[in-house]
Amino acid sequence: MKAAVFRQYGPPDVLKYEDVPLPEPRPGEVRIKVHAATVNRVLDVALRRGAQMQRNANLPCIPGVDCAGVVDAIGEGVTLWKVGDRVAAAGGMPLEVVGEDISGYKGPSGMMGIKRPGGFADFVCVPSAVTRALPENLSFHQAAVVMRHCPTAWNLLVNIAKLQKDEWVLIMGASGNLGATGIQIAKNVIGAKVICTAGSRARADSGLELGADHAIDYSTQDLLAEVMKITGGKGVNVLYDNIANPDILPQAFHALGMDGRLVTAGAHGGPNVTIDFFHLYDKRIMIKGSPGSREADLPTCFEAAAQGKVKVRIAHVLPLSQAAEAHRLMESDPGMGKIVLDPTLG
Repeated sequence: MKAAVFRQYGPPDVLKYEDVPLPEPRPGEVRIKVHAATVNRVLDVALRRGAQMQRNANLPCIPGVDCAGVVDAIGEGVTLWKVGDRVAAAGGMPLEVVGEDISGYKGPSGMMGIKRPGGFADFVCVPSAVTRALPENLSFHQAAVVMRHCPTAWNLLVNIAKLQKDEWVLIMGASGNLGATGIQIAKNVIGAKVICTAGSRARADSGLELGADHAIDYSTQDLLAEVMKITGGKGVNVLYDNIANPDILPQAFHALGMDGRLVTAGAHGGPNVTIDFFHLYDKRIMIKGSPGSREADLPTCFEAAAQGKVKVRIAHVLPLSQAAEAHRLMESDPGMGKIVLDPTLG
């Protein structure tokens, strides 16, 4: 089979499209014929560049921390799936052979695409227990993007921030993938009042197209003044940030009102940001970071996407043979919509 592989850290050209052995599913695993795998700015691109050394990737590495496709083969003991099932898989999972019940698993775990072969391949094997079914009316390309970002955004807004209907939320990075997903969950699922912001008029206004009530271009507008004007001086209930821009986040933090909640799952624009502790304790603000998600939320996320409540932004769909080009595109414009690699394309 074919896969995109890097054996050393460096520029996009270290990612080679080559022949590798076809993996065989171990007991408790399924083999997925990949129809979609997304290109991620941190977990794929920065990892390949050598900017995520703390993740200690296994080299040679087949990246791709998510995939969607069709079950092609099943290992011994697998009963949850059959050949032909439409499925997706992503993120952290057991590295050792496990059964279909992993509730008591205490062995080593790691992310596919980092600690075990990932989705940048014609086929990938994953534990049956972490494989998830796809709604029939959700495409593989959409499913891969939803699985990468929607559960994280859902966890931040629903489980951690506990954003409520008619509360105000300020979404940073309106044109980014987590930002765009957060806007739609906040507006279309929760029914909150959404203010979005970005560093250009076009990127801010892209949030309006997704359902945001107001859009602020912080490169030409005073973010804090605009938020306070929109909210009648009360500020927002929730601040959703996944960038940690040291120039902008302090203003956004001051836009949090009484009992405000700041939630985040990213810091690629920082990571160090100055926080006004007087505002923190005077307004009884909670700050919570959580890069993960909850497995129980994934079916709800897939269904929200299938119903059109969450629409993914896919900038490019490229064949797997163009994985290096996909990395170049992502590095040239980090704010673009998602890039999806499809090994089934010629």
